Amino acid sequence: MEKASSLEKWQAKVSVTLTKAKPNQIWLLFTDFFHFNKWLPTLTTCHGVHGINGELGCIRFCSGFSIRSNGLESTVGWSREKLVAVDPVERVMRYEIVESNIGFESYVSTVRILQRNEEGCVIDWGFTVDPVGGWSLDDLVKKYEKALGIIAKNMEEALTRT
Repeated sequence: MEKASSLEKWQAKVSVTLTKAKPNQIWLLFTDFFHFNKWLPTLTTCHGVHGINGELGCIRFCSGFSIRSNGLESTVGWSREKLVAVDPVERVMRYEIVESNIGFESYVSTVRILQRNEEGCVIDWGFTVDPVGGWSLDDLVKKYEKALGIIAKNMEEALTRT
């Protein structure tokens, strides 16, 4: 995990290593942008609202209990997220939150799928966001580490079942 904190922006990156999945397999699952709730159960909804799934400029709507608005337990958090960069050769995608109720302003996330060895890969998930009221950067990083662990486990299990 890498992080940097400033008054203007929070930045961090979390990573997880998979030993049973190839980078291209994981890349295909991440670029199924409109159906990310298959991998993160706290997202109760994730579907397309604009464009073609996985293509530059498409927008998804996500809601659930993975990030709560202003820390309120009973509030369902939601966001509209736009895919702003896709590089299938380097296996890098970037998306931004264009609207939400979770307090994330100027949020941009970058996902990279890296070759580890012949069978394994590494998922890097980085983000930049304005400081979020009611949160510390450390708490947000812990949330991302936990979420990425769940996502990676679910993806790897799905791939080894087929």
